[in-house]
Amino acid sequence: MTRTWILPMLLALCGALVSTGLLLGGSPGEAAAILLVFVLLAGVNSPLVFPRSTGALEAQRRSAVDGRPVVFWRPGCTYCIRLRIRLGRDARRLHWVNIWRDPAAAEAVRAANNGNETVPTVVVAGRPHTNPDPEWVREQVSPSA
Repeated sequence: MTRTWILPMLLALCGALVSTGLLLGGSPGEAAAILLVFVLLAGVNSPLVFPRSTGALEAQRRSAVDGRPVVFWRPGCTYCIRLRIRLGRDARRLHWVNIWRDPAAAEAVRAANNGNETVPTVVVAGRPHTNPDPEWVREQVSPSA
């Protein structure tokens, strides 16, 4: 198991344990509600809510061809999740790169952020922008549609 799945698996496991305790204590409705909340949290923190990641070099090559921004992200990052959710369907039009899967991507993020792996880092026209406003990112995608 890679580290991208550790947080979602821990959330699901905690939800199962808490729900089991509530179920054994005679609260089946509360157990079901708690389990649902933990499963939803696990889903939101999993890589499944993000479009398929590519490598940094491939994303930069594609961006040079089509002009779409590159988003460097990592699982479990609340700011990355916020960006992904606020972009909605437009998120699929960006090039997403998971820095935990690609050492070159992590290095690119460190170079843009004074040695820190601060994400999301969005690269537009070769210029990095750290944790930009989702509406601004949407504006960067719209002209290249």
